Amino acid sequence: MAFDAPVHAPLPDLMVEPIIRAALLEDLGRAGDITTEALVPADHRSRLVLAARQAGVAAGLDCARIAFGLLSPDVRFTRRVADGQAVAPGTVLAQVEGPSRALLTGERTGLNLACRLSGIATATAGLVQAVAGHKAQIVCTRKTTPGLRALEKYAVRAGGGANHRFGLDDAVLVKDNHVAIAGSVAEAVKRVRERAGHMVKIEVEVDTLAQLEELLPLGADAVLLDNMSPPMLAEAVKMVGGRMLTEASGRVSRETAPAIAASGVDLISVGWLTHSAPILDIGLDWAG
Repeated sequence: MAFDAPVHAPLPDLMVEPIIRAALLEDLGRAGDITTEALVPADHRSRLVLAARQAGVAAGLDCARIAFGLLSPDVRFTRRVADGQAVAPGTVLAQVEGPSRALLTGERTGLNLACRLSGIATATAGLVQAVAGHKAQIVCTRKTTPGLRALEKYAVRAGGGANHRFGLDDAVLVKDNHVAIAGSVAEAVKRVRERAGHMVKIEVEVDTLAQLEELLPLGADAVLLDNMSPPMLAEAVKMVGGRMLTEASGRVSRETAPAIAASGVDLISVGWLTHSAPILDIGLDWAG
């Protein structure tokens, strides 16, 4: 994969460390790493490398750095690639040196997260490549692993995508069940406007062009065009005429994304990027 995403500033350790700490505590259980403590002398030291075993885009290497560092302050972690950088099979992503016990105990936690986040970045990069030449931007959703949302959304950014809302509190998204309960698109938007602050963006999901016609005079900030075919998306974009952002969702893959983007939509939201993207295989290999 020849894609290199723009380099984004890593998340602050303050945000990441509690997640890594919880993951390590889950793995250490009630007695610690009984295998490593039995087999490895306390004073033994090692040098290991994190290496990509397949092509992709790196992300989340700081998760491994923090995992090892929490287990021993005497660990030196040296990055060889930046998050967002394309890597080939065999590429050394980072080198880590220090007490062998800390390195072996932290291996699985660090690799689990680095593999997961690199997989998300790789999948995102693939979709970004697929829509190249169109204005559509690839964005993720709230379909994230509980507890890992900040990390997974960061990985999407590392892959060249962008983030949809982070939670229920940072934007209004009126979906089909909201409309069903309110009785109509117009009534749903009316109720939201009575409660939302002046800084809150409002997006409304529509399934049909008739619903879009109802929405247009209400003046939302964005419209989510759900599960529409590319020809219907093109008609919807024409109807909107730039009065609000247009977002397509549903049945998005690397194969279908170009036609969706060609409809002229501004955004393409993809839930599977964070709920089921395959990992990027990364190994921790002995180097001395």
